[in-house]
Amino acid sequence: MSQKAKAPKGKRGASESKKSDTSQEENSNTKSLNPKSQEKRKPQENKRKSKVISDASSGETSEGSAKKKMMQEKKDFDVDGFSENIKKSRLSVATSVSDFKFNKKRVRLVSSEENLKDAALGIVYWMSRDQRVEDNWAFLYAQRLALKQKLPLHVVFCLVPKFLEATIRHYGFMLKGLQEVAEDCKVLNIPFHLLIGYAKDVLPNFVKEHGIGGVVTDFAPLRVPLQWVSDVSERLPKDVPLVQVDAHNIVPCWVASIKQEYGARTIRRKIHDQLSQFLTEFPSVVAHPYNSKLKAEPINWDNCYASLEVDRTVKEVEWAKPGSKAGMNMLHSFISERLKFFNSNRNNPNSQALSNLSPWFHFGQLSVQRAILEVQKYRSKYKDSVDSFVEEAVVRRELADNFCYYNKNYDKVEGAYDWAKNTLQDHAKDKRTYLYTLEKLEGGKTHDPLWNAAQLQMVHEGKMHGFLRMYWAKKILEWTSSPEEALRFTIYLNDRFELDGRDPNGYVGCMWSICGIHDQGWAERAVFGKIRYMNYEGCKRKFDVAQFERRYHPKKLAS
Repeated sequence: MSQKAKAPKGKRGASESKKSDTSQEENSNTKSLNPKSQEKRKPQENKRKSKVISDASSGETSEGSAKKKMMQEKKDFDVDGFSENIKKSRLSVATSVSDFKFNKKRVRLVSSEENLKDAALGIVYWMSRDQRVEDNWAFLYAQRLALKQKLPLHVVFCLVPKFLEATIRHYGFMLKGLQEVAEDCKVLNIPFHLLIGYAKDVLPNFVKEHGIGGVVTDFAPLRVPLQWVSDVSERLPKDVPLVQVDAHNIVPCWVASIKQEYGARTIRRKIHDQLSQFLTEFPSVVAHPYNSKLKAEPINWDNCYASLEVDRTVKEVEWAKPGSKAGMNMLHSFISERLKFFNSNRNNPNSQALSNLSPWFHFGQLSVQRAILEVQKYRSKYKDSVDSFVEEAVVRRELADNFCYYNKNYDKVEGAYDWAKNTLQDHAKDKRTYLYTLEKLEGGKTHDPLWNAAQLQMVHEGKMHGFLRMYWAKKILEWTSSPEEALRFTIYLNDRFELDGRDPNGYVGCMWSICGIHDQGWAERAVFGKIRYMNYEGCKRKFDVAQFERRYHPKKLAS
C-alpha cells in the first residue's frame, strides 16, 4: 500500500487561505486531496507576479513589423482564429495539468478526511455551478489528482427537479449546455454521469457503489448549494475526502476576504493586490489515459426534461444559444464589436455596448477569468472600456459573492446595514402614490411606460439592461406596501424571467436598489428614506427613453 500524506494542521475553510501553500514537496505516490501540499518552488501560476490587471498583455508587445501585427489582429477578430489562439495559449503553459503548478489557495478541504483510500477505483468531479470542461479550475484539479494517482476520472452532475423560481427557460439553457459537456467529456475519455435527484440522495451511493476514492466539487456562495455540499459531506463514506475549488471567481471567495466587505471600495484593493497570483492562463483538460470499467449510461435528454417539476410557460429565448462554444462566440463578438463602446455607452439601453455574457457566466458555461484574459489584451486600444469591464466583471461580481457568502440574509431586509433598515422602517408607513399587485407588475401594466418596457424586455428576452434593472427595482419599492414586499416581488420576478436569475449578482442588485447594500445614505425623501432615488426624468437625461419604450411597447411585442 502506498503511503498516505497528511495536510498541514489547522482550521479548514476561509482560514486556510492564510497558511503558506509552499510547505512540502508533492510525491507522485501521495494519496491525498490535501490542497496545501505542493512543491517548494513557487507555483507557475505565480510566475507572472509582477504583472497586474492594468499591465499590457504579451499580445500588446511589439512583434516587429506593423504589417505582421495588423494581420495578427485581423486573425484574432476572426472567431475561428480567436478560438485557435486560446487553445494555443492553454498549451503554452503546460501540456497537461499534471505538469502545471496549481495554486492550492483555490482549494479548500470540506471533509474531515484528507487522504485517498487504498484501492480507489476513480476520482469524481461533482459538477454544479461551473458547467464547462475547459477553463475550469475544479475540473482541472480533479484531473490533476486522477492523473497523479493513475485513476479514472468521472464527472457527475445531479439534476434536481426544481430549484427556487427556475423555469423551463433556465433548465432548457442548462440542459443544452450539459449536453455539450457530455459530448466533450466523451471525446476526452471521461465518463459523464447525469444523476436524477438531489445530490445528498444520489451522489454518496454512486461513490460507494463504484469505489470512488475522492470527490472534488466547485463553489457557490448561496445557501442552497452550500447546504448541498454540507449534506453530501455528511453522507459520503468517512474514508472519502471532499474538496471544493472556487472555479467561478478569479480570486477565490475565501481568499479575497475573510469577512463581509462594506462595498467595492473596501474589496477592490484586496482583489487587485492578489490578481497577479490568480489571473493566469489555464492548462487544457487532456484526453484521460486511464480507462474505467464504469461506463457512462446513455442519457435520455427527453426524459430529463420530462422529470422536471418547473413552470413551462416561461419560454426559452432565441438570442442566447446555450453552451460553452456559444458563450465563447459571444465573448468574441463583444471584443470585436462592442468593447470599444462599453465605457461610454454601457448605461444607454438603446446602445449595443454590453457584453451580454451574464447567462453563460451564471451557468458556468464560460469562465469570467477567460473573458478577462481575452479582454485585457485590448487595453492599449480601449483602456477605459477594459478598465470598466474589469471593474464590473471582477470587482463587482466578486463583491456579490462575498456578500452572499458572509451574509446569510442576502435576500432579506434583515441583511441590510443598520442605517438602511432604520430609514426604511422610519418610512414604512409613508403614503404610496401607486400600489400594484404582483400580477400587475409581472404583466408590465403600470402607469410608467418605461418601467413596463423594461419588464416586458425581461419577460420576452430573459434579460433586462443593467441600468434599467436599478430603475425597475427602485420603482417596485415605491409601488408596494413595504420594503419586505418590494424585495420579495423583485427577487421573484428577477429569478423567474432573467436567464441569470438566482445569482449572487441578482440578489445584490435587488438589495442595492431597495436596501442600499454597497451604497451610502442620500437625501431623505418619502418612502425611500435615505435609499438612493431614481426617477423617470433622470432616465430621460441619460438616454432616449421614448426610443426604448417604442421598442418594447406591448402592442409591438404582441404582433
